[in-house]
Parts: sequence; C-alpha cells; structure tokens
Amino acid sequence: MRILYGVQTTGRGHLVRARALIAALKARGHEVHTLFSGPPVETVWLDAVFEPWTVREGLTHISIDGRVSYLATARRLRLLQLVRDVQRFDAGGFDLVISDYEPISARIARRVGLPSIGVGHLYAYAHRVPMAGHNLLNHAVMRRFAPVDMPLGLHWHHFGQPILPPMILPDVPAPADVTEDGPVLVYLGFESLDAVTALLGGLRDTRFRIYTRVDAPRQLGNLELMPIDRTRFLADLVRARGVICNTGFSLVSEALHLGKRILTKPVRHQTEQESNAESLEQLGLATVCRTLDARTITTWLDSPVPVPMHYPDVMHAVLAWIDERQDRPLQALADMLWSQVGGIRPDLLRPSALSASPLACAQTGP
Repeated sequence: MRILYGVQTTGRGHLVRARALIAALKARGHEVHTLFSGPPVETVWLDAVFEPWTVREGLTHISIDGRVSYLATARRLRLLQLVRDVQRFDAGGFDLVISDYEPISARIARRVGLPSIGVGHLYAYAHRVPMAGHNLLNHAVMRRFAPVDMPLGLHWHHFGQPILPPMILPDVPAPADVTEDGPVLVYLGFESLDAVTALLGGLRDTRFRIYTRVDAPRQLGNLELMPIDRTRFLADLVRARGVICNTGFSLVSEALHLGKRILTKPVRHQTEQESNAESLEQLGLATVCRTLDARTITTWLDSPVPVPMHYPDVMHAVLAWIDERQDRPLQALADMLWSQVGGIRPDLLRPSALSASPLACAQTGP
C-alpha cells in the first residue's frame, strides 16, 4: 500500500512512535510519505526513516513555565492556512492515511475519501475514559482535532472500551535488565529549567540527571544536565532510581513497563496531561502533583518500587492488523492484547465523568 502518515510534532512521543511504525511499515513493503505538522522539529529527531516528508504548520498549543497559554496559543492559530494545506495537498495514489493525532492528514483523508486510521494515546478519547475538566468544548476539541475512521487509542487501562495497551517500542530494553543504581531521571520539557535546577540542586544527597536543551553535558553539583538523546536516555531509564516528568503518555508508559517510580506534574490547562494525571491517580500507578517541592520528592523517593507492567508487543499486533486490512474487530484485537497484561482492576471498567478539581500531591502504589 501507499500510505500517508501524519505526525503531530507537539511533544516527542509522537515522533518516536511514528518513526518505529514507519520503519516497520516500510520493512513490510509499504510505501510511506510522512506529513509533519506542529512546532518545528530539531534535526536530532529526523532521519532517513521519515523520507520522503512534507512539513506544514498545522495546529498546536503554546506552554509557558508548565502551563498552556491560551492567549499565545490563539495568536499562533492559522486556521485559513490549515484549510489551504488540506485543500492543496496532492493525495493522488495513496491507499490509506495513518494519523498520529495529526490534523492535516486526517482532513485530507476526509476530503478525498481515503480510509484513515488513528494511532496514539489521544485516540483513546474517542471512547469513554477519564477526562479532567470534562465539558462539551474539551470533548469536542479532542474528538475533532484529527478525526479518523478507525481510532486505535492507547491507554494504561481499557476501561471496558476497545482501547489498546501502551505501545512500547523495540528500542526500549526488557524489564529483566532493570536496576536502580543510577540517578533520578528528569525530563520536564514544559517547565522552567532555572526553576527545576534550583529545586533539585537543593536536594544535595540525591543525584539527578536532567535531559534538556543543552549542547553538551554539564555538571552542576548533584545535577547533571544532558542533551536530548533517546539512546542514552533509555539506558539511563533502565538504571534510574525513579522518573520525574510532565504527564505525557509515552515516557510514563515506558516507566510503567519497566517498573519505575514516577513523580509527574501535568502541564496546567493541557487537557490531555491533566486527564492522564486523573487516570494515573485512579489506577494507582504514580505520584501526581500540581507543584514540585522538596518534601514531595523526598517522600516519593522512599516509596516502594512498583511491579513492572510488562506490556505486550502492541506495535507488531497493530501492523499485522493493518496488513490484514482491518478484518479483525478492534475489540478482539484489544481483548487479545489486554489478556497479556497483569493487574487489570475490574472495578475500573466504567469510569464516571471526572471534574477538573485541582490535584493534590498523592502517593499511590502499583
């Protein structure tokens, strides 16, 4: 098949997942054209796997010091340009569109009548799952941002819906290789680096390795600042004493898969991250807080080590399902994958709609 693959570049989880899937699709004999939209992508994230590709502005949100700025986001909206990009893209010869929550490719599929599949965590919100600040506007935006015919949503629980487990990529080491002899791993890409280093630098008895936008490693007392590098990051994740991060889906999933302590701070006013925080609290999988402080961190570091989730090989199950031309019902695919995950709580099958009440720091167990 000739596939148009749309990738949303807000956050790096979309890029990492798409790269692995595109490489696998090409290895299976498919021809893939990548369409990127969202914030500009650093060259370190791009390589020949994505070729050929097209870049468009698309839609995204703007975060400032750990919270979404509605005013800055509104100023960046280019809705007329989005319409032009959808109308002007030559979709001739494509057989299928796959969207990793990318709005232009999804709308191209609608315009020309191509079948479309959505792969990613945000497509779980096509179903009834926990959502923070649940209201008609939030729900409509999340469902209509990148609409597809067949949403393959990924989540930490199925909630009684045709949702798949997290997609752990082939470059993530096996849980059997995990140790706890490394520093605490920190990835807070939406926070002020000065504020993060000031806080963590005061905890002099604990080593922290912070992945951030620096050109070369830098030592600041008990802190080590590291440039973004996925291979090295995963090596550190396997050895980490714990992970401190914002509440995106991919890193949290990898930490759960490996059985790592997680301390997570959702980006304020970002519906996905606040909804992820709701789910993690409800499932008892992480420590969630609105603000980071020394007391919360030290209490969290003394918490028990969680049991690894050992998620199954979702990626190759999805690839086989695509090659089968989606003949198997999605619910059957979901049931097959969840049967390989332990510790699924039956009392969480039907979550109620959740309010947007502030999250207190709360220690939860596995």
